Amino acid sequence: MNVVNVIGGGLAGVEAAWQAAELGADVRLFEMRPVQKTPAHRTDQLAEIVCSNSLKTDNPGSAPYLLKEELRRGGSLVLEAAEANKIPAGSALAVDRAKFAKYITEKIEKHPRIEIVREEVTTLPKDEITIVCTGPLTSESLTDEIIGLTGDDQLYFYDAIAPIVSADSINMDIAFKAARYGRGGDDYINCPFTKEEYDLFYDELINAKSVPLKRFEETKWFEACLPLEETARRGEATLRFACMKPKGLPDPRTGEEPYAAVQLRQENMMADAWSLVGFQNHLRYPEQKRILRLIPGLEKAQILQYGQIHRNTFINSPKLLNDGLQVERQPNLFFAGQITGVEGYVESVGTGWLAGINAVRVLRNESIVNAPSKSAIGSLCRYVANAETKNFQPVNITFGILEPLPVELRKKYRRKRDRHHFQVNSALEAWDSWLSQLRNQSMEAAK
Repeated sequence: MNVVNVIGGGLAGVEAAWQAAELGADVRLFEMRPVQKTPAHRTDQLAEIVCSNSLKTDNPGSAPYLLKEELRRGGSLVLEAAEANKIPAGSALAVDRAKFAKYITEKIEKHPRIEIVREEVTTLPKDEITIVCTGPLTSESLTDEIIGLTGDDQLYFYDAIAPIVSADSINMDIAFKAARYGRGGDDYINCPFTKEEYDLFYDELINAKSVPLKRFEETKWFEACLPLEETARRGEATLRFACMKPKGLPDPRTGEEPYAAVQLRQENMMADAWSLVGFQNHLRYPEQKRILRLIPGLEKAQILQYGQIHRNTFINSPKLLNDGLQVERQPNLFFAGQITGVEGYVESVGTGWLAGINAVRVLRNESIVNAPSKSAIGSLCRYVANAETKNFQPVNITFGILEPLPVELRKKYRRKRDRHHFQVNSALEAWDSWLSQLRNQSMEAAK
């Protein structure tokens, strides 16, 4: 059958479906919403973003930039949508989440080779080519099916969503607009703290009541996205070196950096909603309201969305997948997105991009491909397929997982910044060469 099934209409799923369809395959994209709801989604739109609206830094010379640039050059639908719906966020690429999801939904709906099926998938097809992109909120039934396939208990960690406040409820007599170190002009709203204000906020935060976690005896937090209160419990000064870092944010009214600061990032093109950067938490709603209003400038904040907690499910990929994201024991089956153990929007898109291409290659009885070892996508896939299984943890794209430079090049580029720029440029050269070969192969196959 000349069809690829994609289960899950999130970022990885829509990218996998798009790439497969663009290569000439017929695609069935299964999305269970709105028939079956999730704890975090609010709409039935494809590619709905439920956490931060930032796709991280787009600074050339950074690992997140490299990942985005690979996808741009690879014809990514998600990166196209992000560029079309981006909003000011300093050096970061942030999007109006509603317009972003609408853009992608409409593109998928109009693609002649993609059929959207609105139903919950509870079993994995045995004889059809399938990509599982169900992400962190995989349904209970499908989770049980996946456990049966892997032979392991599910892995999981808890993730959290940051609160959003109304722009007209922010007191701009106290708050001020600026980007850290002036990068990006005045793209962020900043709430400055004195030491006394910070001490009060900290004491109230660590003593506030949280929503109790259910179902699991052990809590596994993802270190790169700790809830605010969990970060605070690691020490009184921890927040001042994390999401409340005041460095590079002098208050224009005093010319001095505050003792601590909270940054708010624009949520939509209308700029009428702003999210608290790094303030994901799982406090009870009344406690959140009370604690957030202790932030200078937010004393009368109207909270449009409270922070909340949700479970992220991921498989033990090193026991299951190869570098092409294919299940080695079941070659018709692929996994992509956060369920593989990558963490982050663009990381999920990257795995969806590769899985979509490889699914079509299996459909055509061709061998699957691995992304270049120097590339960001290649490095992510190498990690999830080959990491130590004993303590397998989700990973973001960083220089730490990229292919290391040889000793002679590390000696040549002694400054970290120079090394990083060299790695990015070298990776993109390898990526462009590989893409050219891949496209030539696709044109030959289509003849």
